[in-house]
Amino acid sequence: MTPKEVVLNAVAAIFTNFDPEAAEQLLAPGYIQHNPAVPTGAAPIVGFIPGLKESGIEVTTHRVLAEGDLVVLHNTYTNAQAFGAEALVGFDVFRVEDRKVVEHWDNLEAVTEPNPSGHTQTDGAVEIVDLNKTEANKELVVDFVNTILRDGKGDQITDFISTETYTQHNSQIADGLDGLGAALTAWAEQGITMKYDETHLVVAEGNFVFTASEGTLAGTPTAFFDLFRVEDGKIVEHWDVISDIPSEMAHENGKF
Repeated sequence: MTPKEVVLNAVAAIFTNFDPEAAEQLLAPGYIQHNPAVPTGAAPIVGFIPGLKESGIEVTTHRVLAEGDLVVLHNTYTNAQAFGAEALVGFDVFRVEDRKVVEHWDNLEAVTEPNPSGHTQTDGAVEIVDLNKTEANKELVVDFVNTILRDGKGDQITDFISTETYTQHNSQIADGLDGLGAALTAWAEQGITMKYDETHLVVAEGNFVFTASEGTLAGTPTAFFDLFRVEDGKIVEHWDVISDIPSEMAHENGKF
């Protein structure tokens, strides 16, 4: 099985088929967990499955991309009270080794109403194309995150984001550079600052590039999971999931 197949089979075993035996075969015993609320190891995940089945939780996977041993899923969870809300959107990142899932990171936030441009947190393009441009697209996005989001060099933003088409899926931001600028101005007027400090994970496949970064939002330690779509050398679409990084976790692995 490819890493994508291993991950999709594991997610199906846990959230669709509710099959502890199948899950146990696909998760390494020493499975490293980074979700702050879930203990590390495979045993806790397998032990949660009967409760998940009883809860009626459902998962819908909108996008899948993979690079090497890392696989990213863009998911929606409904009937997700077990995770703290009726409906959640999230990015799940899995590392696969020897046909088993050995590590997991995620970021979750509540599903919201469409943003000012009418886009939801998960709609938009899904097709992976331009596989021959994977490395160039990855370099562009990493440079964008470092230059704009980390170093704050906003005057260079048109080097990275298309001035003609930029579709935004963040719940509070409208399409286009004007929409992004208006949101950032409104946040600044409210004293809300956003700062990326370090990017821990980058996964690229064709026209999609995913990054998982650590920083602060309004002074609070924050995890920023972003997905970008690139076309003709510019970023043309963006999805994200943002969540606080708690000071206490159910393990010692950290958020990243």
